[in-house]
Amino acid sequence: MGGKFLAIGECMVELAQAGDGLLRQGYAGDTFNTAWYARACLDERWSVDYFTALGDDPLSADMLSMMRKAGIGTDNIRRIEGKTPGLYLITLKDGERSFSYWRDTAAAKKLADDADHLRRAIEAADLVYFSGITLGILSPEAVETLLSELRRARAAGKTVAFDPNIRPRLWQDRHRMLATIEAGARAASLVLPSFDDEKTHFGDASVEATIERYRSLGVVDIVVKNGADGVTLAFGDTPSAHVASKKAETVVDTTSAGDSFNGGFLARLLDGATPAQSAAFGAAVATTVIGHHGALISPQLLPKG
Repeated sequence: MGGKFLAIGECMVELAQAGDGLLRQGYAGDTFNTAWYARACLDERWSVDYFTALGDDPLSADMLSMMRKAGIGTDNIRRIEGKTPGLYLITLKDGERSFSYWRDTAAAKKLADDADHLRRAIEAADLVYFSGITLGILSPEAVETLLSELRRARAAGKTVAFDPNIRPRLWQDRHRMLATIEAGARAASLVLPSFDDEKTHFGDASVEATIERYRSLGVVDIVVKNGADGVTLAFGDTPSAHVASKKAETVVDTTSAGDSFNGGFLARLLDGATPAQSAAFGAAVATTVIGHHGALISPQLLPKG
């Protein structure tokens, strides 16, 4: 079995401290991180493509080159004249990371402006993955364009996977944020929320409350990530199941924990593993990733089982 995995969102320029006042440049972004780990964990029967918009500048060209070298398809990425990628800076103080962002004029904000191009890319995919950050960078009109195509994909039987990944700084007001996240969930067949986000922003008292809320929105399959407390799965009509986390020997950088879990989980699910097997593998991938610096680590470091 094989097919096409399509991730939709924003990949940014990452600047991190490298010592002696120097900065190290890289590229990362939540949906791209998931695509990276899905590509690393899927066999060659599956293609993994990224859908975004980039500029016509040297950084955009370098980012595209990096994606291609990683085996991630870039044919669906539009180039917009005069635009550039977004950028973020990681600051480390007393062991704690903080982030500063520059993305107001990023090309990715226009990723859904060409509706025909978006439809063609989604129609060619078997699984489509997006996030709350994807929705958060778009105008209300572009959000509706994207969600309309995703609803169409779900109705056609495609797997539409959504990580709410709630980031309040992307939204002008809380009401719109929560309403748009719920609209994203309604367009999806599989949702992968983090319980901390759901508790903080929706007021869920328990993992079970999160599952019931997404069930009420019409979501068929739900994977609730709860850090060290593991993962709870609610697939179809089967009873909920819990999968324990794998304890990390060393925690160096948690930036891409959820993204890498998603990539590993979806890869195993597409390869025919059960949801519980897929969650156990996703947890092993995330545990490995947080033991290294950076959002993206070498595929050679990842578990194979």
